[in-house]
Amino acid sequence: MAEFDLRFQVPKNITDDAASSTLYWPVNGTGSFNTPLGPRLGRLGAVRPANADLFRLAAMVYAADRSVRRQSGRVNWTRRSFDMTVPVADADAWNAIAGEFGALLEFLSGDEWHLTFRRTRLPKETVQTNPYPEAQRVVLLSGGADSGTGAFLARTRSEPHVLVSHIGATSISPVQQEVAERIRDLLPDGSAQDHCQVTFTRSQVQPGGYRFKNETSTRTRSFLFLALGLSVASVNDVPLWIPENGFASLNPPLGPDQLGSLSTRTTHPWFLTELSRLAQEAGAVAAIHNPFATQTKGEMFRWLADEVGDDKVAGAFLSATNSCAHTNRRWLGVKAKDHCGTCFGCLVRRASFAAAGLPDTSTYVADKWPSEQVKERLTNASILPSIQGFVARGIRVSDIAAMRLPDGYSASQARDLCLRGASELAALT
Repeated sequence: MAEFDLRFQVPKNITDDAASSTLYWPVNGTGSFNTPLGPRLGRLGAVRPANADLFRLAAMVYAADRSVRRQSGRVNWTRRSFDMTVPVADADAWNAIAGEFGALLEFLSGDEWHLTFRRTRLPKETVQTNPYPEAQRVVLLSGGADSGTGAFLARTRSEPHVLVSHIGATSISPVQQEVAERIRDLLPDGSAQDHCQVTFTRSQVQPGGYRFKNETSTRTRSFLFLALGLSVASVNDVPLWIPENGFASLNPPLGPDQLGSLSTRTTHPWFLTELSRLAQEAGAVAAIHNPFATQTKGEMFRWLADEVGDDKVAGAFLSATNSCAHTNRRWLGVKAKDHCGTCFGCLVRRASFAAAGLPDTSTYVADKWPSEQVKERLTNASILPSIQGFVARGIRVSDIAAMRLPDGYSASQARDLCLRGASELAALT
């Protein structure tokens, strides 16, 4: 079992044993994370203490997930076990839901999570004046097509709001900025829309020189993104939008032995419902809504094009987004902003452009291999054969029966959405 704790002071001397199991997050100086944020999240404003607790939990989960290697890759991964000790303001409130929250994280990553919360006195930190006092909504903007469509939708509404972006890879930051700028150009008279970008990554090396192991699958990164958005939302006590097409959110299995294989489960309706419930029980602001929960990606694209009133313009906007799971593979000689064309994100993106009848001007590496090395690596990692099998097999009753759905979400609704999503993917076969 991998054990992790979080401390706010960095000792002068750190043994390798301590460095392998302790994360350091000082208010100032170098720790285990690359971020301008302190552990109270004061740069975001007066974040509610329970939301800061939630973000520290998410940061620890993200760092642990990245630092413990799985034994096998692709879709079916080795189950790992984590024991996390999380510093919070109100340990009793969090320990009351520790078991349920561990089960929620298990649903997300497929691993076993044991959570213990300890009361701590947080270090003093400057709290900034509310940077977005008028915001009535927070919208997550990853830079992908779904989040870009969600940000467009938010600007068509009357409420002022703030787009929140998490910067993991530096290459995605300009994509996020361009998407936000294009929305302002498309809707110059839309509602007020601020944009907040926050860098947060785990360091490669601990203070003292210990080098972390590196696991690249990281299904929990988007939980960190969600917790960041909720932290910003807590300053004004407003709801959070996490825009994602409902088909990918349901995450139907590509095959009978590939459960939860399409994409991350962070936007799964049951996960969002449970996260909201548990976080609110701990005292956090956690009103979460997916405005596209009942739509496929192709249906989202078509809606946006109808709103814009010009298929070419809509296609150009969506093509400027980035949906690739292999972004930032410059070590392969591929441009950071290019799409691989072989991951699930790329394949469903291409199918959605076709389903919506929109021009796709995105650059896909698979359309013109720059080298045999790139071709071999990305072809071996391709999800296309699994998608083809999924489409040929069709949606089965057992697929729907195996889904964990929240109250109010019927099996017939899930089946209808999956059938529509699979129909769009048929364009790839």
